[in-house]
Amino acid sequence: MKFKLTKMEKNWVLYDVGNSAFTMMVSTIFPIYFNTLAGNAGISDVDYLAYWGYAVSVSTLLVALIGPTLGAVADVKNFKKKIFGIVMAVGIAGCILLGFLSSWFWFLVVFILAKTGYSASLVFYDAMLPDITEPERMDRVSSHGYAWGYIGSCIPFAISLLIVLFGGNIGLNAQQSMIIAFLITAVWWGGSALPLIKTYRQRYYVQMGSHVIRDSFRRLGHTFRELVKEKHIFLFLLAFFFYIDGVYTVIDMATAYGQALGLDSNGLLVALLVTQIVAFPSVLIFGRLVKKISPDKIITVCIAAYFCIAIYAYWLDTQLDFWILAVLVGMFQGTIQALSRSYFAKIIPAEKSGEYFGIYDICGKGASIIGTAFVSFLSQITGSVNMGVSALSVMFFIGLLLFLKAAKLNAARNLD
Repeated sequence: MKFKLTKMEKNWVLYDVGNSAFTMMVSTIFPIYFNTLAGNAGISDVDYLAYWGYAVSVSTLLVALIGPTLGAVADVKNFKKKIFGIVMAVGIAGCILLGFLSSWFWFLVVFILAKTGYSASLVFYDAMLPDITEPERMDRVSSHGYAWGYIGSCIPFAISLLIVLFGGNIGLNAQQSMIIAFLITAVWWGGSALPLIKTYRQRYYVQMGSHVIRDSFRRLGHTFRELVKEKHIFLFLLAFFFYIDGVYTVIDMATAYGQALGLDSNGLLVALLVTQIVAFPSVLIFGRLVKKISPDKIITVCIAAYFCIAIYAYWLDTQLDFWILAVLVGMFQGTIQALSRSYFAKIIPAEKSGEYFGIYDICGKGASIIGTAFVSFLSQITGSVNMGVSALSVMFFIGLLLFLKAAKLNAARNLD
């Protein structure tokens, strides 16, 4: 029987299509534009990569600090959509402002603001999953979100890329082209959220007294204490912390990595567009396989594949090598994100999804603080960006061992 999305599921998926446009810009045009600003200020390639990595780390640290608290507040009836809208608006406003900046320093400051708003919106977006679908549909719905997100983001990106590359032919200078590109991304992102904001209803929530903030902090503290006792959840989050660290570091620093190696900017952008295109069918194929192969086995394959990709990065030095890397990443990137999200959603209490996904975000995007900072620091110390990126293999290896243990505990729990 053909799998069909409900209207609410489609609206939820549509937000993935919109916010993925910002992700695509962050991993492609943003670092290239920042490289231009940094180059004009006399900053070296190694320092450029390091500063970009530090900026990404700061934004993820901010989300790690505020995510659980906002998530706990969002679990109160009718709060989730409101907070989602506020942090999303911050991200969109920052995205628009970026195009008007010519200082590398202020570009990084506003970038941190925009990325913080974007990442915080995903805490609540992911937490909506139990509200918009049923547990037996979560793997497929989550996979559709990432799949259509990847292919949908290609539309505004392709338009923006044409404007950036050929804007001069119609009388636009570099900054004017960037202003239009960032504006297109912001409009695409905001427009895609409107159906979800209009139709979303919070099915699961906690009852709260008159002191919402104070009670949310108390509940969050209780959840942290309970989390240690729920070993299958705790070990999964620990595993997720390590393996997704490498995944998000690759996403955030791929173009900056290629730029630091001196590879052609246009070739890098096209290669990363290929990553999006490859990811679309890959996520859907793996999503269909979930009916025959358990999600934990597919996640295991994805972690192992990323371990091999990180090792391969040590020898990367040509445009062809980067293209091969881009295709390999596209095959597994969306699947490991989609199935990790739905796997977690199925093992947590639905009424506490906001605060749990706030903690999930600490272990997810917050974990890339370590990855990006580690790559940046090691690159500066050794003078080799290849060494920094390939060292991520250690994170994938640790994540794989922990995930296998977590999956074993979860399977035993389901048999009880």
